[in-house]
Amino acid sequence: MKDLTPEAIVQELDRYIIGQPRAKRAVAVALRNRQRRMKLPEALRAEVTPKNILMIGPTGVGKTEIARRIAKLAAAPFLKVEVTKFTQVGYVGRDVDSIIRDLMETAIHMVQDEREADVQTQAELRAQERILSYLTTPKTAREIAAELGLEPANTVESSSPLVTASAGRGRRAAGASAMALSAAAPHAAPARGETARIRNQRKKRIAEALANHLLEERIIEIELDPDDPIDSMLEYVTNISTDDTGEVISGFFTPPMIGNHRRTRRVSVRDARRLITREEAQKLIDMDQVVEEASRRAEGNGIVFLDEIDKIVGTKIDMGPDVAGEGVQRDLLPIVEGSTVTTRYGPIRTDHILWIAAGAFHKHKPSDLIPELQGRFPLRVELDSLSEADFRAILSQPEHALTRQYQQLLATEDVQLIFTDDALDAMARFACQMNDRQENIGARRLHTIIENVVEDLSFDAPKMAGQTVTIDAAFVEGRLGSIMANEDLSRYIL
Repeated sequence: MKDLTPEAIVQELDRYIIGQPRAKRAVAVALRNRQRRMKLPEALRAEVTPKNILMIGPTGVGKTEIARRIAKLAAAPFLKVEVTKFTQVGYVGRDVDSIIRDLMETAIHMVQDEREADVQTQAELRAQERILSYLTTPKTAREIAAELGLEPANTVESSSPLVTASAGRGRRAAGASAMALSAAAPHAAPARGETARIRNQRKKRIAEALANHLLEERIIEIELDPDDPIDSMLEYVTNISTDDTGEVISGFFTPPMIGNHRRTRRVSVRDARRLITREEAQKLIDMDQVVEEASRRAEGNGIVFLDEIDKIVGTKIDMGPDVAGEGVQRDLLPIVEGSTVTTRYGPIRTDHILWIAAGAFHKHKPSDLIPELQGRFPLRVELDSLSEADFRAILSQPEHALTRQYQQLLATEDVQLIFTDDALDAMARFACQMNDRQENIGARRLHTIIENVVEDLSFDAPKMAGQTVTIDAAFVEGRLGSIMANEDLSRYIL
């Protein structure tokens, strides 16, 4: 993780997210405190826990994006979950412990990708050799050589000179044939040597063609290691990971039922290179080290974003338990506070995982959460609704602004798209008006606005190669003015 100051972290977030300075400062301090904690003596380090954050604000103002960007900046395992998908332990549905299991899976993939990148070159060489072995079987090699004109000169092979001699003399006397047999015997061994030489030349030329990517579309049959059959079958049939069922169901499956044979697939050389390279890379890395490093990252640097936490706040239910509301809140208490969760990779401690919860809290207040859960989110930041000026900035300032995205998309069709300043002002104004008139969906309104503006251009772009199109305020008014004037129509389109 980079040794960034809180100010530098906020500046980095400003490249992608407009406004919300208080939320940015809160997550910047939380990230910096992690760096500070790692410099403490080990005895004190274990006692310093992260201060979890509760973000309060309407949808589309940057809550999720702030958490996602901060995780990417810290190179930390990050997981976003919708708390409305969980139910209380003991009832049908996912329990909250699966959050930690999913976070660990994310950490495993992160570390595994890094280790595979380190051995990528070696894995590619191994994959090249395996593909070459598939391409140089006698029959396949002759087909490729004939197709690409790679057959070396003088490749006419005969079993021995005797055959040629006999064919040429056809009807001569039997005595002459016997003499030819004795004369040809000394030359039989060199013929076999010439065959091996031709095969080596053919293999060398096929290897050159493979290295130059001349055989990418050729279909070959390859063998791959089998996938985990239990996981694949259970997740396909039940949509539940084996982590959620433990090893109980796995015990019903014996090795003869599952089988451990290598899979055979017919794929193009291009796809074979990708599949075999990944398989060879996995063979080159030590999975025990991957699991150890992933566990360390998940426990020490993991970030979990709990979205829609206000949706599990409800009115008191007089009859029966509230298994999807207060029950979930109570199940969250131990893992947010710090506990041990069992995963397929071993136990994971949650003491130092940073939890960021978010919700609009339109119908409820943060104080409606159960008191114990409120205390586990000591930092609260309110995110402001976006103004017209914010919409204007969102359209132009971020590195991946929507206007730049559409410009690059149409550039692939050789169409140059230009947005004038007054066009940006008009789109920002329309977005702000629609959010005031209907549900406030924040910056997501801009996706609808700009898509309607460039819809015809996107459709006709293949016929407009080489043209330059300028979108100004009049263009935007022409596309959106009539829709905005009709409130019923705008309700469905914008």
